[in-house]
Amino acid sequence: MITRTLFSSDHDAFRDSFKRFMQAEIAPHHAQWEEQGYVDKAVWQKAGALGFLCMSLPEAYGGADADKLYSIIQMEELSAAGFSGIGYGLHSEIVAPYLLHYGTEAQKAKYLPKLALGEMVGAIAMTEPAAGSDLQGIKSTAIQQADGSFVLNGSKTYITNGWHSDLVIVVAKTNPSAGAKGTSLLLIEQGMAGFTKGKPLKKLGLRAQDTCELFFDNVKVPADNLLGGPDFLNKGFIGLMEQLPWERLQIAIGAVAASQAAIGWTMDFVKQRQVFGQAVAAYQNTRFKLAEMQTEVQIAQVFVDKCTELLLKDDLDTATASMAKYWCSDLQCKVMDECVQLHGGSGFMWEYPITRAYADARVQRIYGGTNEIMKEVITRSMGLGK
Repeated sequence: MITRTLFSSDHDAFRDSFKRFMQAEIAPHHAQWEEQGYVDKAVWQKAGALGFLCMSLPEAYGGADADKLYSIIQMEELSAAGFSGIGYGLHSEIVAPYLLHYGTEAQKAKYLPKLALGEMVGAIAMTEPAAGSDLQGIKSTAIQQADGSFVLNGSKTYITNGWHSDLVIVVAKTNPSAGAKGTSLLLIEQGMAGFTKGKPLKKLGLRAQDTCELFFDNVKVPADNLLGGPDFLNKGFIGLMEQLPWERLQIAIGAVAASQAAIGWTMDFVKQRQVFGQAVAAYQNTRFKLAEMQTEVQIAQVFVDKCTELLLKDDLDTATASMAKYWCSDLQCKVMDECVQLHGGSGFMWEYPITRAYADARVQRIYGGTNEIMKEVITRSMGLGK
């Protein structure tokens, strides 16, 4: 196996610390959270109190001014443990960066420290019932009024952290006739009149993740809640495109970590399981399947680590991130399927982690832009297509 060189001894110590947090605060409860459809909100405040949220933010806004590797370690460990209900990554490395990169000074000062402490849970609302990967097709509108405020109408669906969300970055058309050039991002707070939430959605996988629908019925949004202020009006689509490579790399990071964990669970199982008087691991088919999977996961890990190096230097381009997202999530689904097969009937039982990981994996090829869209992005970078 190729030794990873991304992480320092400080990173390794942090990994150990976060593992202890998971064992104490997540592991005893995650099965129950899957039953109820959402995690207990206390796990957010506990993480915030220990400095596990928004670590890459500057200290002035409540972060630790840490490099993104610390967040990547969290993503890897949560994925490897199968704790798919925990939405720290989206909160810390998607929502908070939008505020940091595009927010006004007043917006950053108001929201970022609360996000870092877990006092507020962040979400971003892009997807609509009729618009997923095609963000230009969104129908939600936020029409500016004479006093500078906006009236927001529309609905969003499949929103991660939606049920617990205290702050939602909502993608809406502020100039509906201008297409993508008329898109803005608005900061919607829990409690605003006309803002309501549906019940957590019942999903194939990610059952502890509080995914829900959000509804906006004539929500009056103060002018101060336009992300970035007046200078960022109708420029939201630019921000979305700039941040998507990091979001897509996060999906690839989780895919590789989950795949490696699945191989580990399967190795343990086939060594113990007896068929026709010998361990399943003794059969050539088992060994060859595991060898094939481990080779491909090793290839994926090397590629993702290289993408991470590029990210840390601000050199990760959209096409490369799209390659990582599509290929690693496709591989994740392939690995989960092979590992379920090697588990036999046990692989179909919810009590086994491989079964839950199989269910969790499928959406990876859909959110963050479907893998078909990823291929379109890649081919356009090659000079093909529109």
